[in-house]
Amino acid sequence: MISTRHQNLAASAAIACLALSLAGCGGAKDSSDSAENTIAPVQVAKAERGSIRRIVTAGAILYPLNQANVMPKVSAPVSEFRVSRGDHVKKGELVAVLENGDLRAAALESKAAYEQALASAHGTTGAAIPEELNKSKQDVRATKETADAARKVYESRQDLYKQGALARKLVDDAAVAYAQARSQYDIAQKHLAALLSVGQQEQIKGLQAQVNTAKAHYQGSEAQLSYSEIRSPISGVVTDRPLYPGEMANAGSPLMTIMDVSSIVARANVAVDQAAYVKVGDAATITTPAGDAQGRVTVVSPAVDPNTTTVEIWVQAVNPNEKMKPGVSARVSILAETINDAVLIPAAAILPSPEGDKIAMAVDSNSVAHEHKLQLGVQDGGKVQVLSGVKPGDEVVTVGGVGLEDKAKVQVQREKAAK
Repeated sequence: MISTRHQNLAASAAIACLALSLAGCGGAKDSSDSAENTIAPVQVAKAERGSIRRIVTAGAILYPLNQANVMPKVSAPVSEFRVSRGDHVKKGELVAVLENGDLRAAALESKAAYEQALASAHGTTGAAIPEELNKSKQDVRATKETADAARKVYESRQDLYKQGALARKLVDDAAVAYAQARSQYDIAQKHLAALLSVGQQEQIKGLQAQVNTAKAHYQGSEAQLSYSEIRSPISGVVTDRPLYPGEMANAGSPLMTIMDVSSIVARANVAVDQAAYVKVGDAATITTPAGDAQGRVTVVSPAVDPNTTTVEIWVQAVNPNEKMKPGVSARVSILAETINDAVLIPAAAILPSPEGDKIAMAVDSNSVAHEHKLQLGVQDGGKVQVLSGVKPGDEVVTVGGVGLEDKAKVQVQREKAAK
């Protein structure tokens, strides 16, 4: 019994010694591991010179390239529609007809009045005026002949009077007759001149004015009649047609809406500082749920919206198969410029600081990490332009930098070269 007890005590003592021995060994190993864990493993990348794009992005709404709300100029019931919603139309194509019986009758009446005025003018200028002119010319010839005859009588009596063969009274009577004949001739000449210069022209102008008035009434009636035929002002697709045949179409109210969606326009509101880099003609991409489209900037508003303090920018792109629909939200990415010879680092190397600055941890030749405060420029994808803080050739931490203290010892893990 005693022997068994001694055996148990000896076994317990041996187990205790073994446990202490193992504990001692484990403690030494943990101490060694803790010392090794103070060296943080990191991955690095070099700062390099290269080109980077300045991409300006913003949310946008899609609009059609062109849109027309087709409104009739006259009020009348719709006789027929030639197109329905979703139909494609060409510019000038007849899309609807309004009832126009009264307008057609008014046009015919005006046409008849115009033709009557035209015929009357032709008859007057072709007959009445030439007849009066011929009469005036005949009067001039007759009075001239009378004046010439009176002059000859007067001259003959003067010669006889000088010879003493004729009394003075007969000479005076001949002189009076000659003066009267001469006066009649002058009056006839003036009347002819008046017909040739003023009278005929004024009469013709009066007749022409009547013709023009009748023609204007006729053209107005024809225009009113043409307003009953509704034609598309643009090429596009019918997106809305609120009326049906037989319903009243009121002047100034939309009869249908036509949109040209062969190209699409994305209108975006861009912050003022970013819009300063954008100019008309810049390449851009429109991104929508239906896909992407490559386009160009067509409008950069010269004014800032006072409500949003943003600048409106339009990007236009071809819309193949009309897959992009007006009214859809989109996103535009505008290539504003390409910056050459810039200092670039991976975006993964940029860390926030408690003060709100952007920093990067650069590793020196002794594998010590140093904190560098950065001034950043453009970011494009995974690359960022550094304006100050690091220089080309510096190795910056891309993995393992979070929580890394300034001047901490690090172990750079480099990718093995492919054999």
